[in-house]
Amino acid sequence: MGFEREQAWAIVTEYTSSESLRRHMLAVEAAMRAYAPRFGGDPDVWGVTGLLHDFDYERYPDISLEGHPVVGSRILRERGVPEEIVRAVLAHAEEITGIVPETPMERALVAVDELTGFLIAVALVRPSQSIVDVELKSVKKKWKDRAFAAPVHREQIEQAAARLGVPLDEHIQVVLDAMKNSADALGLAGSQQ
Repeated sequence: MGFEREQAWAIVTEYTSSESLRRHMLAVEAAMRAYAPRFGGDPDVWGVTGLLHDFDYERYPDISLEGHPVVGSRILRERGVPEEIVRAVLAHAEEITGIVPETPMERALVAVDELTGFLIAVALVRPSQSIVDVELKSVKKKWKDRAFAAPVHREQIEQAAARLGVPLDEHIQVVLDAMKNSADALGLAGSQQ
């Protein structure tokens, strides 16, 4: 690949001190790694893409041409990150960058990004606060409750899953399973009672 995960993690930790934002990027990494084989992609490339997608958000939270992810894309290029990863990072903010998600990796990044946040919210309202205890049916119930995690753009996730060619329930399950497999790293293993 030419750019290793350790290098990507070093960039994340250099630019992001927020534990919750780091965990979000780890969740997106896990989901991207899970999707890569399905589309013939390299799990390492897809994973690094997920890990890096929001690395600059804490320092440049203004989503604009002078903020996230445009400033971040410049930094990534300076650090030698492959262009396919930089382009995917830009494509996850199409409304700002004008870069339309075209490849399966770019489409997957858009599809999993906000969904990971929704799934974290579902896990955190459970008594155990564990993603391991979350099931698709409980996610679907919360999905219909518009007051729950109201800032999450459900329609965008639905459209992104459709562009990826994956039915919504299946998409949720793929991302949920990936996050369950990374529960410890995500701080979502729950209370060990």
